[in-house]
Amino acid sequence: MSVLMIFVDGIGIGGNDPDTNPFARARTKRLQAACGRLDRPELRAGALVIPTDATLGVDGLPQSASGQTTLLTGINAARQVGRHVHGFCTRALAGILDGVSLFARVRRGGGNATFANAYTPEFFRGERRFLSVTTVAMKQAGLPFRNLDDLARGEAVFHDITNRDLRERGHEIPFVHPEEAGRRLARLALTHDFTMYEHFQTDQAGHARDMNKAVFLLEQLDLLLDGVLGVSDPDKLLVVVASDHGNVEDLTIRTHTRNPVPTMLWGTGREVVAGRIHTLADIAPALLRYLRARGAINGSDLA
Repeated sequence: MSVLMIFVDGIGIGGNDPDTNPFARARTKRLQAACGRLDRPELRAGALVIPTDATLGVDGLPQSASGQTTLLTGINAARQVGRHVHGFCTRALAGILDGVSLFARVRRGGGNATFANAYTPEFFRGERRFLSVTTVAMKQAGLPFRNLDDLARGEAVFHDITNRDLRERGHEIPFVHPEEAGRRLARLALTHDFTMYEHFQTDQAGHARDMNKAVFLLEQLDLLLDGVLGVSDPDKLLVVVASDHGNVEDLTIRTHTRNPVPTMLWGTGREVVAGRIHTLADIAPALLRYLRARGAINGSDLA
């Protein structure tokens, strides 16, 4: 049994108002339950949806770096460093991540983990001064990064899903329909015990208060999920959509929100996993317990 975590930056559960919340306007099937209509089970499209606290008991607005560190480790990073940390991984957050991220713990437990996103040549040339939490966690776990050759072979997915950004930057990479990208992501996940895919453009659209862009991105994500779920056996793949903080669900403001974020699960065993999740700090431990119970990893050092 494998786990695929689709991490979507900056999506919270907001009001059912199409004037302010793109979730309420976008034509989606899988993501409709994330727009505040949790009382309508027909909108869940087979998913369990858990409103998940991203504030972590710390004053101020939740932020990306501390939220993602918490999501990957099960450690309340904002509380440990005394504040919510925005942007890229700091030295303090790297210290929290080291050896205890999902990537590291799956590997240490005898399983295989991977990050599905493809990196550009600029990354491998060391031209990025600041690194994301996910990138730091991968480096610490000693796992290989996927590149544009992997992407061309269908063994990776770019952060924009379709490769449109790469093509606009001059890379000769074929356009990929979102559903096909989802199928590729599912096939990759089924060959690993834990796979993570990251999409951060939703957070950018929220900060820009760009309704059209936000609706477009949510519809693309929904098609990606269609592709994933269309080719994956629920007895073999647990699919988890998770986020780090709210933002795009309220376009009346440019900042993050204190809204709960939707944790969405598809697959056998989702009820047990869902029952353990209340805050961002619960997600990593719940997934590790699930993988251990399914025999994908051993539990010698797992909480």
